[in-house]
Amino acid sequence: MTATARPARRLAAAAAIVLLAPLPAPGLAPAALAQSAAPAPEAAALAPSDSPPAGEAAPRLGPETNLPLPRFVTLTVDRANLRRGPSTAHRIDWVFTRRGAPLEVIAEHGLWRRVRDQDDSTGWIHHAMLRNWRSAVVTAAPETVLRRSPDWSAAPVAKLETGVTARLDACEPHWCLVETSGVEGWAPKADIWGVRAAEVFD
Repeated sequence: MTATARPARRLAAAAAIVLLAPLPAPGLAPAALAQSAAPAPEAAALAPSDSPPAGEAAPRLGPETNLPLPRFVTLTVDRANLRRGPSTAHRIDWVFTRRGAPLEVIAEHGLWRRVRDQDDSTGWIHHAMLRNWRSAVVTAAPETVLRRSPDWSAAPVAKLETGVTARLDACEPHWCLVETSGVEGWAPKADIWGVRAAEVFD
C-alpha cells in the first residue's frame, strides 16, 4: 500500500499582527518601511551579516557556491517541494507554502540545497527558490512584542503571533530589528528563528 503523503507545511497560515502604536519607531531609517528591493541571486556576494562573529572560526564553504555553510536564506516562492534527495527523482516529504520563510542551507549538491527549517526538518530544494536575503519567523508562543528600541522598557509597537515571518534588517546581541506588513520594531532575538545567537549586524 502506498504511504499517505505528508500534509503541506504552512507557516503563519493563521498568524496575526496586532498594532500597539500608530507611528513607526523614532530614529529608524524611513527606507526600512519601504518595499524590499529585488533580492540578489543565491550566488551573489554575501552581506556583512553572513560573516562569522568575532572570535569564531570561519565557516566551511559550499562546494557549488563557495558560500558559507551553514547559512540562512529566504524562500521566494509560494510553493516549494522539499525532497529526500537532490533531484526530482526523489520523494517529496514536505511542501513549503509560505513565501518569505527563513531556511538554513546545510549542504549543496549541483543545483540543489539541503535546508533545515525552524522545526529542524531537513530536505533538498532547488536553489532557484532561495535568495540570500535575511528573514525570520516568530517562534515565541503565543506571541512576541515589537518595541521602538532594543530595550525592555521601550514602548511596544506591535504583537506578532507565532509563525509570522518578517524581514530581518539588523541584530544586536539580544535584539533584532524586523519589518513585516509595513510594521517595524525590535524583537527579542530569543523569540525568533533565522539568526544565530551570537550574530550581530546592521
